[in-house]
Amino acid sequence: MALNAVRSVAFIGTGIMGAPIAGHILDAGYRLAVYSRTKSKAEGLLEKGARWAKSPADAAKDADVVFTMLGYPDEVEDVYLTTDGLIRSAKKGAYLIDLTTSSPQLAHDIHDSCEIEDKHAFDCPVTGGEAGAKAGTLTLIAGASEKDIAPIRPVLETFSSMIYCFGEAGKGQLAKLCNQVALAANLLGASEAMALAEQGDLDQREVLDMISHGMGSSRQLEELTPKALDGDWKPGFKAIHLRKDLALALREAEEMQLTLPGCDTVFNLYDTLCNIGGAQMGTQALQLLFEGDAATKKAGLDWSLLDKADDSGDPDDEAATRGTVPDEAVQRAETSPYRQVRH
Repeated sequence: MALNAVRSVAFIGTGIMGAPIAGHILDAGYRLAVYSRTKSKAEGLLEKGARWAKSPADAAKDADVVFTMLGYPDEVEDVYLTTDGLIRSAKKGAYLIDLTTSSPQLAHDIHDSCEIEDKHAFDCPVTGGEAGAKAGTLTLIAGASEKDIAPIRPVLETFSSMIYCFGEAGKGQLAKLCNQVALAANLLGASEAMALAEQGDLDQREVLDMISHGMGSSRQLEELTPKALDGDWKPGFKAIHLRKDLALALREAEEMQLTLPGCDTVFNLYDTLCNIGGAQMGTQALQLLFEGDAATKKAGLDWSLLDKADDSGDPDDEAATRGTVPDEAVQRAETSPYRQVRH
């Protein structure tokens, strides 16, 4: 495909991150077809001229480039690898780019299946959150080489400020999991710092300002801790999605015989948060686990739900929260290997 040959783009999954990303592509002048499980999430794009597709296959059939931004590895597997999935539905020579944070092995399998069909695929998870998606300044983490992405780089640049290429399929996903491990540690550090300040009768905002100007600072602390102190739990990135990412990281680490005690600890904390009603909150809601009963109750959390947590919830439902420890999340054997971590 020539550098300027991309005319038509399909976008599957127009949620918190997907909708603004698709909006930038549309604003850049590309023809855009969109599909989402909830049509209302695509209304803004439809009003701007995007075409509504009745299915992922319908969206992809005429597209030069197909993007997916989904929630969980099993959704990615279903959208790409079923008999009526994207690999079969997309036209010859099309590029299929998964922006979801998902399984490295699944990304590798999708890439190989596409090459057999004379199509091209690579994993390209993103970081930068809702703010970065809206601003068009996301960092892209590609499981591909610079040469691989060259034909579609102009499209990628419509919603990004940095693109890192890690050489081969699956490596983008692994690099993104590295990011999530570091991100989670920063979130925990910020939450513990604010808890220590409060218990020590310090002004939390003054402590926050002090840390922000020193070596203890992080983007998580600077951008999300003020929201936590304001009692703003709205998601730019959902707690349940970070739990999923950390479970994926733990699985990869276990296969490498690598222990990640910090990641293990933060996974357990987010697992608890999700099980007591915080699944749909922003990741800054980790702070609530260090608050008293009055604060958690005001935020809508219920500690009694922890006693009822089990592994029977619908794993495809973001609202379903399941009480598992890391080993169970990482090792659970199900029909598909990609369904081991999907909550």
